Amino acid sequence: MKQTIADHAARFSEAAADYDDEQNSEEYEACAGLVIRRAAPGETDTVLDLGTGTGAIALALSADAGRVVGRDVSEGMLEQAREKAEDRGVETVELGYGEFRAPEYDGEAQIVTSNFALHHLADEQKREAIETWADLDGGTTPSRSDTVGPRRIVLGDVMFFGEPDPEEPFYSPEVDDPATVGTLVDYFTDAGYAVTQVDRVHDQVGVITAERVVSGGRES
Repeated sequence: MKQTIADHAARFSEAAADYDDEQNSEEYEACAGLVIRRAAPGETDTVLDLGTGTGAIALALSADAGRVVGRDVSEGMLEQAREKAEDRGVETVELGYGEFRAPEYDGEAQIVTSNFALHHLADEQKREAIETWADLDGGTTPSRSDTVGPRRIVLGDVMFFGEPDPEEPFYSPEVDDPATVGTLVDYFTDAGYAVTQVDRVHDQVGVITAERVVSGGRES
């Protein structure tokens, strides 16, 4: 991580009021749309949205999920998300402080989502984050009796499909530290997940969908 968590929190709090207006690229919109589509929660599912920011993913998923829990390190971003939830009359989204490796949440989460945020962590920290998500209480399902791990994790982020190019607009080398797609796939595999889809939005933007592997195959 090229900045401390506190530094990232302060930077995003300062930018929170204008964040939605500035994140208007076709690639960002496509990435967010794919995360929402791939998450596909059911009406009894709880979704944990990490790095929730101003709540774009959390609020969109609230229409289909039973409950959405959003976590972020920036109070300024969370305040924007709370205002949007209130304006839209959304009562099934709970927002609060939480880090990728310490989400500050101990309930069930059938689905975990994250969009355009994990790339702030160094690779080993990304691995630790994915391991943390994999250890969450995923609840019971018809295909298993244990509760280890959400059944699905959807990660939209800055990630490298080819050689990194710092001249591209999707990351800033001085503060960001994106991983290659292969590195992220390895982390999910090591954590007990099968990567079922990789959507390439741009050479440096993609969405990874991972399903929990249980005895006899991936979870249904």
